[in-house]
Amino acid sequence: QYATTGCSLTLHHTEKPEHENICQYRPYSCPCPGASCKWQGSLEAVMPHLMHAHKSITTLQGEDIVFLATDINLPGAVDWVMMQSCFGHHFMLVLEKQEKYEGHQQFFAIVLLIGTHKQAENFAYRLELNGNRRRLTWEATPRSIHDGVGAAIQNSDCLIFDTAVAHLFADNGNLGINVTISTC
Repeated sequence: QYATTGCSLTLHHTEKPEHENICQYRPYSCPCPGASCKWQGSLEAVMPHLMHAHKSITTLQGEDIVFLATDINLPGAVDWVMMQSCFGHHFMLVLEKQEKYEGHQQFFAIVLLIGTHKQAENFAYRLELNGNRRRLTWEATPRSIHDGVGAAIQNSDCLIFDTAVAHLFADNGNLGINVTISTC
């Protein structure tokens, strides 16, 4: 199916659907959390799409930045998204708040590379909450935007904390997460 975008594999028809689900040449979906944007396109078109259609996303330069999530006490499911640009690549930082069951909210923080799985393997990221003589750290390899935020949350492959922990580190309802990207 993705021969026109570069896939050169020839497979038996029974293996085709499985491969198409993971093919690196399949179109990229808009990496923004939430289901409102249905855009799809090539990897090269992802950043122009984000800059044009999602102008509210801030981009910070550098390998060590602070991702500030404001108003973490907003009710319901909320997403905070920011871009980090370093090492010639763009990384999408996402903090998502979900209510898993009545009255129990959880936060999920993750870094995605605007790139392929293979490119993502060249990097590591660290998320760190600091404050009140406490430190909470998560270190991992970024996921490709082909995986998306949902897969990371489903597999618990991200920094997860509840509202009580968020309040330990928050300042007037704002949560600062130190984000460090490094090469491997």
